Amino acid sequence: MKKFLWPVLLSGLSFSAAAQTKGSDDESPGGPPRGWQLGVATLFSDSPYAGEGTRVIPIPLVTYTGERFYFRGITAGWTILGLEGFELSAIAKLRMDGFKIDDLGRGELARNGLDYRLLEDRDDGLDAGLGMKWSGAAGELELELLADVTDTSGGQELSIQYGYPFELGQATVTPNVGVTWLSKDMASYYYGTLDKEVARGVVDYKLDALAIPHIGVSFFRPLGEKWSVIGNAKYSRLPDEIEKSPFIEPDTRGTASLFIGFSRRF
Repeated sequence: MKKFLWPVLLSGLSFSAAAQTKGSDDESPGGPPRGWQLGVATLFSDSPYAGEGTRVIPIPLVTYTGERFYFRGITAGWTILGLEGFELSAIAKLRMDGFKIDDLGRGELARNGLDYRLLEDRDDGLDAGLGMKWSGAAGELELELLADVTDTSGGQELSIQYGYPFELGQATVTPNVGVTWLSKDMASYYYGTLDKEVARGVVDYKLDALAIPHIGVSFFRPLGEKWSVIGNAKYSRLPDEIEKSPFIEPDTRGTASLFIGFSRRF
């Protein structure tokens, strides 16, 4: 069963956990501690796709930070420029927004006017581009500019997120807000109908470029010297173009998710 939005949570939380871990003798100035972090987590999310319902998904957490190379969740990167409070990286990131038609509800698709026998699965992909992060007394600002290098959708994505961390006892809590822009090709591939499907008699539904805003809050708390607990709650508001997609459950205006996990630093 495919996951909606959990890769964003996974990569973001892996970075947050790494950046907030204290007590390492191998920390680079202004950056996360070097070495490995391993853990497990569970994601609870309500799928917007017709007939899927709520998902409960176990997730491995794997993070590695070297002098320049890092691996955080589903993102691998090479730090081009690392300064106090600023990081610029070339990144490659798995896109796992694909889905299997068999995972969707046949009756629900039919009520939306789609015959599941005429539909194609949507594949995962690989994106590459640039990632930037600024952090300081005013909070944290993250920006990613990505393009599909596997020609799965042939599209692009631009995402920006602002968060303001504050201490709550031994925990760090970070409310955040952001938006993800999808190009026309990417939005149409994952939420519209394909030309080959239209040729079989499926309704022709294409989307223009669109933006998906979200709000959320992340949580980090150390448990001793090596262990930590991390969590994230997130709500994304779906734009009208996605709401009206025949792949989406009717009257779905947004999607919510809750993520919680434990990680150990080595």
